Amino acid sequence: MLPTPLALTDGAVVLREWTDADIPAMSELFDEPAVTHRTPLASPFDEAAATAYLTMIRRTRADGTRLHLAITEDGGAPLGEVLLGTVQGAVGYAVGAAYRGRGLATRATRLLTGHAHEALGLRRVILRIEPDNRASAAVARAAGFRLTGEPPETVRSNGRTHALLTWAHECPAAATP
Repeated sequence: MLPTPLALTDGAVVLREWTDADIPAMSELFDEPAVTHRTPLASPFDEAAATAYLTMIRRTRADGTRLHLAITEDGGAPLGEVLLGTVQGAVGYAVGAAYRGRGLATRATRLLTGHAHEALGLRRVILRIEPDNRASAAVARAAGFRLTGEPPETVRSNGRTHALLTWAHECPAAATP
């Protein structure tokens, strides 16, 4: 079971649970073309979509299958999101357009990956990234993930088909004999 509420920090970013007060910020962060293009989030991502999303976040958190955390610098205003599917160990992230290029996705991915290995006991954490998504591939490399030779996974969302490559991060303890 995941502790509630959960907050993680590396001293530069704070990952925290989403709250009702974050609904307007969620709309602002996720209602933009790059997020729609790369994620399965609803478009338009208005306050009604944000409210439905927060309901889903709470349901999957309660059943222990997913963990969605707001990316912040101080525990306050959300700048993006990082999430972990606890069954497959899949991490995903989205950073608001105004906050990209500051290393937030990399720091949040490292932090949640470490938590997945150490606190949840996941030996392998993965990212699934489209081959042409250079920014996410750079985040994966910077966070210590390696591209696997696994066949691409094909998914459909927001009216288009995505071929996703798998990047993996193995638990450091699992790498030692």
